[in-house]
Amino acid sequence: MRVVAAMSGGVDSAVAAARMLDAGHEVVGVHLALARSAATLRESARGCCTLEDAGDARRVADRLGIPFYVWDMAERFQQDVIEDFVAEYAAGRTPNPCLRCNEKIKFSALLDKALALGFDAVATGHYAQVVEVADPAAPQGIRRELHRAVDPAKDQSYVLGVLDADQLARAFFPLGDTTKTRIREEARERGFAVARKPDSHDICFIPDGDTRGWLAERLGAQIGPVVDEHGEVLGQHGGAHGYTVGQRRGLGLKVPPADGSKRYVLSTDTRTNTVVVGPEELLGVDTILADHVRWCGPAPSGEVRVGAQVRAHGQEYAATARVVADGIPGKGLEVHLDERIRGVAPGQSVVLYDGTRVLGSGTIARASRRT
Repeated sequence: MRVVAAMSGGVDSAVAAARMLDAGHEVVGVHLALARSAATLRESARGCCTLEDAGDARRVADRLGIPFYVWDMAERFQQDVIEDFVAEYAAGRTPNPCLRCNEKIKFSALLDKALALGFDAVATGHYAQVVEVADPAAPQGIRRELHRAVDPAKDQSYVLGVLDADQLARAFFPLGDTTKTRIREEARERGFAVARKPDSHDICFIPDGDTRGWLAERLGAQIGPVVDEHGEVLGQHGGAHGYTVGQRRGLGLKVPPADGSKRYVLSTDTRTNTVVVGPEELLGVDTILADHVRWCGPAPSGEVRVGAQVRAHGQEYAATARVVADGIPGKGLEVHLDERIRGVAPGQSVVLYDGTRVLGSGTIARASRRT
């Protein structure tokens, strides 16, 4: 097969490209230029898409003897990821930009361009596995399933839960059957200079990790009240967009709770610019309604038992899920958790599992508790 290997300049994508070449594929390395003004050097382990990263990717490609190109997708990334991120926070939601990048950039813009140029698939350095199973109803009798990686500490199946069946059919994840420790060893054995390069972390376009400050620069300071669950004003904040459900630090409370207990963000309302805080026990929810639902294969019918995960490296919880339409634009998803969990915020994604298999995902529209 003719395969585009997405090469970020890190160790994972370097080994992924090498493994695709070892498997006998015709491989072309592609680095995505996602920053409008790429920095020369990384500012921290969080940064990416610098000229240094592009150079690292090119040196790996040269060592492998494969063609290498830089594709400029800065405008798409700005519109589909960064502007979406700002708009979601401005609306009082907490988005996951990695899921949006995978959906809109790596497995939409990149894959679409690769197919238009005559390639068959895209390979990335994500830690996840694709398993092929017999299915008479599928094209050529084979269905591809997305599964967790063998290394639970590095598993990235959560951020790939936005892939649909067509995208999954043209995706390769060569690292999913290997631990990260072994990948670094393999990189050293192959003579890659990136073998000891630190991993990048989200959020890649906020290198210093100060999300609240970054948002304040774009949305401005918006002084508003911090109130308790009864509406009593306890303090003030610099913008409701800078807070998310479950947050405890930086609340700016002027009136401490009478009982001395900790307070957490229960909800935010960007229309009134209000942050509501309360005791920890009020954070628990057991019902999630989601929209923007995407299935990695056929959508389930009726109620199904699933594992539900609401954070990239969070715990999986036992739940029952069903497709719904009431109150959700288009087809939605309703998830009933067996136990209450904390810190579920609108804008986050809920990804559903059947064992290690990823069924699909949805963007959380609201969360509540059954009485």
